[in-house]
Amino acid sequence: EVRARCAQGSCLVRCRRRLYDLSGFVRLHPGGEQLLRRRAGTDVSAALDGPPHRHSANARRWLEQYYVGEMEPGEEQVPPAATCRVYGVHPEPVDEKMVDAAASSTRMDPCCKTVDLETDLVDWQKPLLWQVGYLGEKYDEWVHQPVDRPIRLFHSDFLESLSKTAWYVVFMVWAPVVLYLSWVSYSSLAQGNTRLFSSFTTEYSIPVHKYYFPFIFLLGMFLWSLLEYLIHRFVFHMKPPASNYYLITLHFLLHGQHHKSPFDSSRLVFPPVPASLVIGFFYGVLRLLLPEVLGLSVFVGGLCGYVIYDMMHYYLHYGSPKKGTYLYGLKAYHVKHHFEHQKSGFGISTRFWDHPFRTLIPEETFEKED
Repeated sequence: EVRARCAQGSCLVRCRRRLYDLSGFVRLHPGGEQLLRRRAGTDVSAALDGPPHRHSANARRWLEQYYVGEMEPGEEQVPPAATCRVYGVHPEPVDEKMVDAAASSTRMDPCCKTVDLETDLVDWQKPLLWQVGYLGEKYDEWVHQPVDRPIRLFHSDFLESLSKTAWYVVFMVWAPVVLYLSWVSYSSLAQGNTRLFSSFTTEYSIPVHKYYFPFIFLLGMFLWSLLEYLIHRFVFHMKPPASNYYLITLHFLLHGQHHKSPFDSSRLVFPPVPASLVIGFFYGVLRLLLPEVLGLSVFVGGLCGYVIYDMMHYYLHYGSPKKGTYLYGLKAYHVKHHFEHQKSGFGISTRFWDHPFRTLIPEETFEKED
């Protein structure tokens, strides 16, 4: 049966006698889809311990969500012809005809659900936002034990819809804004009326030519990368006091939900409505600090950086980059942040700021135990 299902494109692996169906997870695996495909039908217990990577406790807990049954005694060493017991179904001799019949056979659904509804600290049948504040000291540990399960935050369907966003909506909403404001900024600079320090002195003020716009734009993108790091580290990863219901609730709304369910595709990018409030705030700050056109030019570069960040964040969760590429390493880096190193690795679109702030996730030095 295992051989038949693998022939139909499923990705079943075993850890000793326990059998797991990873078909829905192969594209999300940080090591790449082909790595798991090559291990279909085999024992992955040694691979979990490494090398090249020793999987974390959260990764092993994540694996249990895809448990489907036990291998029959004596068949563990023969994966291509193995049989399994799923939901109490007794094994039968494997026949070649099963390969053709596998698509129409009974589907092997996980019998170990993603969340134990009877023992979990929250009621998953109800919106989570108003429950997590009561977890107190248990919140930090609970929120950093990821599950493969969608989250509902609000009772109201309207508010719930505002908290979810498809990845392409961010591009559709903000890319035209970036293009329009870029044109406005360049056109305004082309008039030659923009000068630095003109509010302090006219004699020594510095003219800002239109040819400076690309450099000012890139400066905005660079400043966004710093802002991205600071927000992720000091706002999204603040540790709310265990006694403060409201701060715990706020943390879960801002970022805790993403760590609890890191592959919820509708919650990987910032919804446009709340994003517009935050973006408007930073635009106002730049208007106060810089001349109007100069502030707008920096702002539009930062806004472009934000759009790139959100698109990259979605891809790091759902993309399957080619091994050896920059995005391949960045995906593995970000997944480590989710599953093992929640107190480091705060850079998402770049690891640059993790270096000076000393929050770089260390390279794994592997020494295999006997």
